[in-house]
Amino acid sequence: MSSPGLRERKKQKTRWAIQEHAVRLFVQQGYDATTVEQIAEAAEISPSTFFRYFKTKEDVIIQDRYDELMAEAIRTAPPDLPPLEVMRRCFIDGFASIGPEEVEQVMQRARLQFAVPALRMRALDSMQESIRYLAAPLAERLGRPKDDFRCQAFVGACVGAMINALIAWVQDGQNTDDVLAMIDQALSVIAEGP
Repeated sequence: MSSPGLRERKKQKTRWAIQEHAVRLFVQQGYDATTVEQIAEAAEISPSTFFRYFKTKEDVIIQDRYDELMAEAIRTAPPDLPPLEVMRRCFIDGFASIGPEEVEQVMQRARLQFAVPALRMRALDSMQESIRYLAAPLAERLGRPKDDFRCQAFVGACVGAMINALIAWVQDGQNTDDVLAMIDQALSVIAEGP
């Protein structure tokens, strides 16, 4: 995968800054009490710039770069790996690749998603989109159509296992090593059963 150009890196830096300020304000003031205008002011951008990066206030918490990272990991996994091992590597390597500050932001965003009903509903919609997005490169690896139902069902099971591990991690406030072990354990249930 080629590295992004300067323009793309600047856009990503702005996106992260908006998310960082939004999360901080949501934690300090509450989600409902925080306005897009306050987020824009904290990020030193205009509200119209906010909406160029995020369509809604919910999206500033829901959207992230991880689907793209995981889809690339699926595409570039060694061809001899079985599907479950591809998904295990995709989740664990993707999570292990983010730094401690980003891990803290992931945890704060996840807490907000669990606590705010509007975000919970939007997160469910986003999860369905993620499943379809991640199933397409897996289907391609297996020589199937990108909308293959079995691939979507399999990725859905893997995403569900990972989400269960992340929920436990967020609720228990454990460290990154713990969440990697929890993801690995949750995925092993798909292969072995309970």
